[in-house]
Amino acid sequence: MFELKPITPSGIASALEKAERYRLLNDPMAAESICLDVLQVEPTNQEALVSLLLARTDVFAMTPGAGDTSAREVLPRLTSEYDRAYYAGLINERRGKALLATVRPGSQGIAWVCLRDAMEFYEKAGKFKPEGNDEAVLRWNTCARLLNAHPHLAPTEAVETPVLDD
Repeated sequence: MFELKPITPSGIASALEKAERYRLLNDPMAAESICLDVLQVEPTNQEALVSLLLARTDVFAMTPGAGDTSAREVLPRLTSEYDRAYYAGLINERRGKALLATVRPGSQGIAWVCLRDAMEFYEKAGKFKPEGNDEAVLRWNTCARLLNAHPHLAPTEAVETPVLDD
């Protein structure tokens, strides 16, 4: 086993920029690794936690069957109610979109449930939104348009998705 080398506190800002760049280059594993390095130095760094969560959801588009547990594990570490609700919605939305792209039995019904759950989380986030921040509304509208564009989607009765604590 290799012992990981720590980064310096003065390198955190640069590391977070690199994590964002790797996410944009569709290399979520590299972005996740950088975020974990930052969190070793600053365990409560909110920017690193958000970037980690996003990197873990970036995998959904590449691997639609990927689970969302690792992304959900980050939520309790976010300090604001708004962020916890907003990013819970984003996890569901990204998972739903990934499932829409698959052709597995039942994936369409699960996608519908994920998108509706996302919309509920975005509504909750709206109650805590900072002044002038309409991100949750924009994401809610994206989900609504997606569901409106696919009226054939419907939940299956056997579908259950994990429920997050409020």
